[in-house]
Amino acid sequence: MSSPAEFYNSLPPISKAYGTVCLLTTTASQLGLLNIFYIALLHEYVFKYFQVWRLFTNFFFLGEFSINFGIRLLMIARYGVQLEKGPFERRTADFLWMMIFGALSLLVLSAIPIFRTPFLGVSLVFMLLYVWSREFPNAQINIYGLVTLKAFYLPWAMLALDVIFGSELIPDLLGIIAGHLYYFLTVLHPLATGKVFLKTPMWVNKLVARYRIGAPSRPSSRSAAPSDRPTGVAFSGRSYRLSG
Repeated sequence: MSSPAEFYNSLPPISKAYGTVCLLTTTASQLGLLNIFYIALLHEYVFKYFQVWRLFTNFFFLGEFSINFGIRLLMIARYGVQLEKGPFERRTADFLWMMIFGALSLLVLSAIPIFRTPFLGVSLVFMLLYVWSREFPNAQINIYGLVTLKAFYLPWAMLALDVIFGSELIPDLLGIIAGHLYYFLTVLHPLATGKVFLKTPMWVNKLVARYRIGAPSRPSSRSAAPSDRPTGVAFSGRSYRLSG
């Protein structure tokens, strides 16, 4: 069995970095070193006082130390890592772009009054969960030892559990919307039309290459024409072996 340090060092770069920053943010908040008011997404402060950092920092707070916080962090460690090591293996730039696109989509959605929330970190994690559930739709998931279901239904099951236990509905729902938008533009629409509208920008590839963060994007089955991909089945996912 590997040590915690070995496990941490084995994590892929983007999931490891995001999870680490989220953990440090909550730790700083709990210790009184950080007032989360100053990192929250408050639109009036962004546009009236030009506090543009709020557009970024709000994604790094998953809540105070609690069971819910632990679950969100574990979701990054499991679903984010399995995505980065599976469908996005050697495609660090593509994975980073997925995160950036998800963040931008969530910022746009949060501008709608009914979707406004001060922190979008939970939504971004839920987006990872949604994309993972589409890439591994037939994986068997056991929820709290109570029920076993296919991964395809996991986002909705987690949303229902959050509502039952008193958590807010909007953050989870935003993540599902952003995740479906990404999956539709990068997988479903190209499968149906052979045209890819959402490609990883060159500046993201250059960023990854310059700082040697994992690997830049490479040609993958995502951009294959319909004749090269299975047809006739929506959300069929792709075959990847799950460790453990």
